[in-house]
Amino acid sequence: MVDLNGRVALVTGGGKGIGRGISTALAAAGASVAVNYATDRAAADSTVADIAASGGRAVAVPGDVAVPEDVERMFAQVNATIGAVDTLVNNAGIYTFQPFEDVTPDDFERHYRTNVLGVILTCQSFVKQVPGVGGSIVNISTSGIANNAPGPILSTSSKAAVTTLTRILANELGPRQIRVNAVAPGATDTDGARALGLINDELVAAVVAATPLGRLGHPDDIGPVVAFLASREAAWITGDVVFASGGSR
Repeated sequence: MVDLNGRVALVTGGGKGIGRGISTALAAAGASVAVNYATDRAAADSTVADIAASGGRAVAVPGDVAVPEDVERMFAQVNATIGAVDTLVNNAGIYTFQPFEDVTPDDFERHYRTNVLGVILTCQSFVKQVPGVGGSIVNISTSGIANNAPGPILSTSSKAAVTTLTRILANELGPRQIRVNAVAPGATDTDGARALGLINDELVAAVVAATPLGRLGHPDDIGPVVAFLASREAAWITGDVVFASGGSR
């Protein structure tokens, strides 16, 4: 197992779904974890409680990643409670399916504010307060950037922007020894996906057929990949995108 003892991680959207899997994996590796939420405090509190029950250290932190003042308060709260953040995981995001013809300017604004601007704002605050030299940023993308499947046009295109941001930031922040990588999950079985009706027999059959490992992903498949990229074991990795998708593209 990777060793994150002494590290302080902030996971945006860290209370449920893939974010919950990431938060618990980081805590299991020894990191103190700030579990961010925008609206669902109950989910964040549940994740914090589970981490504490397993002997870890965590705190729930409110804030909308697309609101500059919220982001500043979020980092200040984490710093005051568990210490300065040295590991940032940008997981918060909006994921929807809709025909291209139905996309509105409001839809575009909503997706890109959270999925792209949110990453920029959190990375800016992270860089301002990261202690000394070094640190790790892991951005959550999607395997859709490789297969260009129709439907989630705003979600996938905004995550493609995040992937490019990842590579640019890796170059820009490299001299400060801040590593920046991305993880691209495939179709993942989460409560949120089920609530949106995205997990159904037809989709599962299609994903299984297109996935060499023959199943949907689970949040617990993603967390350990993020923990590795955040760890010293990945000290020579930056600017990369790791597909955690069971081999599907």
